[in-house]
Amino acid sequence: MPSSWSNKRERQYEKIKSSARRRGRSTRTAKRIAAATVNKTRRRKGETRGSSKSRRRSSRSSGRSSTRRKRAAAGRKGGRR
Repeated sequence: MPSSWSNKRERQYEKIKSSARRRGRSTRTAKRIAAATVNKTRRRKGETRGSSKSRRRSSRSSGRSSTRRKRAAAGRKGGRR
């Protein structure tokens, strides 16, 4: 647990780790899964050093997000079920 994590992320890490342990994962694997999940969340929320949202938009995910919006809109119109 890096010192850069907030108390909220610490709690999130512990909860994910205990959940993975209850599902039968080894301690080592549970720690790895929890850390990866917390780091992924921190990146998405812009909590990491050097993770600006403008830089993220210019990456390959920009095309996928517009596709996702179109699919969501199509679902609301009743076109896809």
